[in-house]
Amino acid sequence: MNRIGAIVAVASGKGGVGKSTTAVNLAFALQSLGKRVGLLDADIYGPSLAMMLGVPEGTKPETQGREYFYPIEVEGLKTMSMGYLVTERTPMVWRGPMAGGALTQMLEQTLWGDLDVLIVDMPPGTGDIQLTLSQKVKLAGAVIVTTPQDLALLDARKGIEMFAKVHVPILGLIENMAVHICSQCGHEDPVFGVEGAAKAAAEYQVSVLGQLPLARAIREDGDSGRPAVLARPDSQESKMYQQAAAALLASLETRAAPSAPVVQFSDD
Repeated sequence: MNRIGAIVAVASGKGGVGKSTTAVNLAFALQSLGKRVGLLDADIYGPSLAMMLGVPEGTKPETQGREYFYPIEVEGLKTMSMGYLVTERTPMVWRGPMAGGALTQMLEQTLWGDLDVLIVDMPPGTGDIQLTLSQKVKLAGAVIVTTPQDLALLDARKGIEMFAKVHVPILGLIENMAVHICSQCGHEDPVFGVEGAAKAAAEYQVSVLGQLPLARAIREDGDSGRPAVLARPDSQESKMYQQAAAALLASLETRAAPSAPVVQFSDD
């Protein structure tokens, strides 16, 4: 763990906003910018990383002794997921402490090697997994994924407040499904609303790292096991993910920059 430069949680207040798709593409986008990147699927109950990366079912991580896992590498990206340890049809009928223990084991007993950034794809919500991660490791910050919809933003705000309570800085927001572009005529339609993430970001004084369209190609790429940044590196969507990754790195550097000492005077 001490060989990892920054651990970044990618989270959302609710499911269905494209958080895992964002986490995977963000990881590959960071890699395309020259960073050594790892990706941990922290969604114990609904792991999707194996499918999104095209890892064949039944692939198991190699082990060192009986204590450590070697991450499964996909195009140079080091990954670990509960989906590698169980079958696709195995439900994880576990209580919170068991899920938290599984997350801790994958995090601390994986031989990640030297990484600049470890992206942690969190489960939706504000529950045990989020608290376990915040307590076990020093997070560099969290990225909140949302859509412009008021209902999604309501839950996104809860996620921001939750990380504030455990003293994890918010590195920025990523807005998915910001606009639908008609494949026939090119008409742009903001199906889920306009500037929702921008309003929430202004409220909490954080930045919007990127905005992604509601695009069939992004969904098809993920379902095929070749995320957009890998499948179509020169596409507009891939460039948007790369811009978001660059903004994330800038936010990390800003957080890491040492602040000037505060000089106080007193009469003592």
